[in-house]
Amino acid sequence: MNIMPNKYRTIDCGSLRLNNVFEKHTLSGFVDAIRKLGGITFVVLRDFYGKTQVVLPENINCELNKEDVICVKGEVRERSSKNPNMPTGDIELVASKVTMLGKNENVLPFEIKQSQDVNEDLRLKYRYLDLRADYNKNMLKLRSDLMLFVRNFMNNLGFLEVQTPILTASSPEGARDFLVPSRLNPGKFYALPQAPQQFKQLLMTSGVDKYFQIAPCFRDEDARADRSPTEFYQIDMEMSFATQEEVFSVIESLYASIFERFAGKRPATPFKRLTYADAMRDYCSDKPDLRNPLKVYDVTEILSNCEFNAFKGNQIKAIKANCGDKGRKFYDALTEFLKSREAKGLAYVRVAENGELETGIAKYVSQQEKLALKNLLKFSAGDTIFFVADNKEKVIKFADVLRNELGKKLNLIDENEFNFVWIVDFPFFELDDEGKIAFSHNPFSLPQPSLEEVKADPLNAKAYQYDLVINGYESLSGAVRNHSRELMVELFKIAGYDKSVVENKFPALYNAFSYGAPPHCGAGAGFDRLMMLLTHNEFIRDVIAFPMNKNGCDPLTNAPNTVDEKALRDVHIQLLKE
Repeated sequence: MNIMPNKYRTIDCGSLRLNNVFEKHTLSGFVDAIRKLGGITFVVLRDFYGKTQVVLPENINCELNKEDVICVKGEVRERSSKNPNMPTGDIELVASKVTMLGKNENVLPFEIKQSQDVNEDLRLKYRYLDLRADYNKNMLKLRSDLMLFVRNFMNNLGFLEVQTPILTASSPEGARDFLVPSRLNPGKFYALPQAPQQFKQLLMTSGVDKYFQIAPCFRDEDARADRSPTEFYQIDMEMSFATQEEVFSVIESLYASIFERFAGKRPATPFKRLTYADAMRDYCSDKPDLRNPLKVYDVTEILSNCEFNAFKGNQIKAIKANCGDKGRKFYDALTEFLKSREAKGLAYVRVAENGELETGIAKYVSQQEKLALKNLLKFSAGDTIFFVADNKEKVIKFADVLRNELGKKLNLIDENEFNFVWIVDFPFFELDDEGKIAFSHNPFSLPQPSLEEVKADPLNAKAYQYDLVINGYESLSGAVRNHSRELMVELFKIAGYDKSVVENKFPALYNAFSYGAPPHCGAGAGFDRLMMLLTHNEFIRDVIAFPMNKNGCDPLTNAPNTVDEKALRDVHIQLLKE
């Protein structure tokens, strides 16, 4: 990329080519590598745009360290020994003058090129060095390009970009809020928004027809590989006078264009759809990776009288997989893996060449049970049938974990493919840990049945709620919204909140709906998770410029940190002594 010439550089370190030979240029950048040959020093100079080899003749006396920042004036010449692995590998700059701009006075805590292999906290402590690595610069460039692409795409569809507040009110749903004490209002707190949910609905009541923003969201959650423990960015959108189908059409068009532009693969549209019930039945997950062909079967009824002790009184799930001639180590490793995920163990039987069941728990399976299993699973020679058993909640978890692990161990998943599926018809309510009715997904959604049907059987009520799942990751979540305050009050009552809670916790929505609100729906898509997928990264922290570690701490700035007593008094806070 050519840059505007100035006293530090006339061109960047990635642009010189053979047609620049004999030209005089000034380059500035970081010393990436140093090699001495006799009295001549060869330096690879690096800036954001690339690298160029610089030759320091014997008459230039300059002591350099890696990562020194220097300015070099000289003449471009053709290299006698070309480097095909560098875009600038046909040329080099023969220096006539070198100026030190920023001396590296320290021993590097790690080699920049190998920073991905370094302990995470060390990388994050020296994140400014880690970001110098090519793969991180490429990530930052991709992130910038993707953000611009999304903005242009949504703008071209007529969506209006609106920024919603960062300081807002705490609400009694979702994850834990990050609270901010108010100096001017003693004893009261702001909350950082978990999502712009209420504000985007208020924009619809304000007459905005189509809204979007790339919004910062804050949730006090435990970290996971695919989830930041503090903050993330969301492609947020909402549409007035629209239906679920229109949201799907916009999102499918956006995602197809994104993956065509940034992954070189345009997915076929419309995307596949699965009801929540079918996804849980066949995959024991509401975010199944459909690149994996394995399915889960409920065999509780078939094996309810089986003499194997671990099955008695439990729900039983089975997965059929062709494991060929895998040995005992394979099965033992799977068992230990499941145990590490808190399962009690793993049972299995293998299907012999003659179709009989052998090894594992085969001796406990009766002929009648075997025939019933064959009718359901359609197994054949070389197959292994795996069983997990426990209570309803745990057996679903273990079957999901086992299915995913088998997909990896048996190389059933094409890591270069992207599989898209809509999960639709989520349950509106569920039972919480105390056995009480609670919202399962989003309290502002529209139920599919009538209010009377919801009241009669809340746990069977479905909502116009949907997730977009890509390769086993929830990439987007959305819903058709409820736009009636009477309905909102009644739905919150079912979840145990009286009218006063709705009026006090959601006063803006409650009042706005009384002035007339259009039907509206929308979605929020995880921007960082989308980056993860496009870059084939396992950890979301690797696609964020300045991430927190898994404990929600930043070794670079020492956040969170303590504050002095005066700062606490200003916001009317007194810390409890342990």
